[in-house]
Amino acid sequence: MIDLKDLRANPDKYRLGAKNKAMPADIDGLLAVDAAVRGAQTQLQELTAEKNRLSKDIGPPMGLLKKADGAQKAELEAKLAALKARPLEIASQEPELEESIRQLEAGRLALWLKIPQPADAQALFGPLPVGSDAEGNQEIRRVGTPAFDPGKSFAQNKGFTPKTHLELIENLGLADFQRGVKMAGSRSYVLTGLGQRLHNAVLQFAFNRMCDRHGFQAMSVPVLVREELMTGTGFFPAGREQAYCIEESKREDGGRDLFLTGTGEVGLMGFHQDEILEEETLPRRYTTVSTCFRREAGAAGRDTAGLYRIHQFDKVEQIVICRADEMESRDWHQKMLGFVEELLAALELPYRLLQCCTGDLGVKNADMVDVECWMPGRGDLGKDGRPQGAWGETHSASRLYDFQTRRLNLRYRAKLENGKTEVRFCHSLNNTVLASPRILIPLLEIHQNADGSVTVPPALRPYLGGLEVIGRKS
Repeated sequence: MIDLKDLRANPDKYRLGAKNKAMPADIDGLLAVDAAVRGAQTQLQELTAEKNRLSKDIGPPMGLLKKADGAQKAELEAKLAALKARPLEIASQEPELEESIRQLEAGRLALWLKIPQPADAQALFGPLPVGSDAEGNQEIRRVGTPAFDPGKSFAQNKGFTPKTHLELIENLGLADFQRGVKMAGSRSYVLTGLGQRLHNAVLQFAFNRMCDRHGFQAMSVPVLVREELMTGTGFFPAGREQAYCIEESKREDGGRDLFLTGTGEVGLMGFHQDEILEEETLPRRYTTVSTCFRREAGAAGRDTAGLYRIHQFDKVEQIVICRADEMESRDWHQKMLGFVEELLAALELPYRLLQCCTGDLGVKNADMVDVECWMPGRGDLGKDGRPQGAWGETHSASRLYDFQTRRLNLRYRAKLENGKTEVRFCHSLNNTVLASPRILIPLLEIHQNADGSVTVPPALRPYLGGLEVIGRKS
């Protein structure tokens, strides 16, 4: 949620911000409703002040009335009657005015929630590119491994034509898509045998790394949450069509609708909703591993097959809640990206960093960097009818400033130089640590061998009982 005071003072900043993000935003409509809200609130305050003043004004005439007679008495009685009637008149006006304010505030909130956070002019790695969609994203750098140069084809790197993750999974008995679809519909799967063990291994590896090496606090999170938490973290209203809804409100006994979360970020950020933290307890660094659900509404194409774009997956997430300081936010953004780069290096996966342009930032982000791994089984088909390889998104690191915390009413008590304190909204950041089974795609495809087996990276072997190679199923 943007700062409404700043919007009033700098409306053009938000007009340009919405334009650069290619998002509709009724800035003028919001300002008009906001003015109406404040006008009605002022009117109500004036009526309340008048009512309080009238209660004091009754005293002097009442005292004079005891001593008055004749015409003076009649005049005082008329004045008192008018003084007593006016509060009743005000009381009859207040409910209607209060209801008008409630309706205006609801209309203002509906418009307010749709105003996107303007993108930073300066991203982590240079000027933030302006673009209407992901086509405007810019590559920052590519990073290979000692055994794989992403500047060369797979065959040039390893001397044979690669299999896709779908072929490897079938040959090695790592998943069952047919039965998954039978049970739960399209984009469903069942990991089996070493497929499930490998899935657990990468999640545990990433989770332990965040806790043990980087000092993040381990947390569990609810994956079924109330609507206000989805709105508070910025996933509603814009992303509502991507969430699964449990319509408790339609039950005979009533209730509140609940939503399945698409990321552990929702629960981690909602943990401190409506709280005021002490400055010395910041930054808060939390990590979780949770099951995530996304409808993938509108997604189509070859991604419907395999593990790339699915409805249910597990993800290790990291979030940071820090002071309202831009440089501190930028420093954490850089560090959180660094944690991911270290992890991918340990898994021996080639990757690249991609600067998201304004049109690919979404409603809530001031800056976002995607991390993509090289996946030999993706991309356009060559003359031999086989994929030529392509980059596929595996991580996304976002800097949000106080956009989420304003919605969540998450603040901290800042200590000032004069010894006093001031309550301010925190800043927040988030970044995928690892999402599986998507990460299994590059893991299997990059580490496959000519005989169809897959070498397990040394970092994962302790989580698989020392297993070095996943061989053909028996």
